[in-house]
Amino acid sequence: LRVESGGPRLWTGSLHTPGPLAAWLAEHGGPIRYAYTAAPWPLSAYRTPYADTPGSVEMPSAGRALTRRLRRALTARGVQVACLVLHTGVSSPEAGEAPFAEWFEVPECTASAVTAARREGRRVIAVGTTVVRALESAARGGAVRPTAGWTELIVTPARGVSVIDGLLTGWHEPAASHLQLLAAVADTELLDASYAEALRAGYRWHEFGDLHLILPR
Repeated sequence: LRVESGGPRLWTGSLHTPGPLAAWLAEHGGPIRYAYTAAPWPLSAYRTPYADTPGSVEMPSAGRALTRRLRRALTARGVQVACLVLHTGVSSPEAGEAPFAEWFEVPECTASAVTAARREGRRVIAVGTTVVRALESAARGGAVRPTAGWTELIVTPARGVSVIDGLLTGWHEPAASHLQLLAAVADTELLDASYAEALRAGYRWHEFGDLHLILPR
């Protein structure tokens, strides 16, 4: 391993392995584990139920609850599920720093489904903050276009959102940059009330914690 550049949290380097990198990482590497987990979890615990494209550094944890059974139940109730590719990056520092760039791909079928929902007055609910970032990066003039590439978009209340009507997400630390994105979807009064209830009820935080569905009034 040769480190080529670095910062306070991340380094860029060159790694030469005796075989394919993915196989080498599977044998010698492991998921990023934070201090609140008492012991390592298997890699399978960090995969969302529908993940099929390797590339994420961390689990896009909001999708963890969407099991096949739950997706079937949602579909039976008329909810249309559209997929995209997210290579989730390392979580941004919990001190207000901007999130890192992430790779995403919005296919033609998903772009068309989101645009049609907007046109027909149906709600578009993002599963996770990274989905908000991806769809907003692919939006042009209120419509979503098929797009693939890196996004450095920072979604804030000042910028707002153009194609998202609600958000299913986990609970984020008070200083996390994710909260700026949440405030772009819902007003701060609603967020303050939801976080107060989470603290009162002892909801769990981080990637294996609880989720909440934000539907702005």
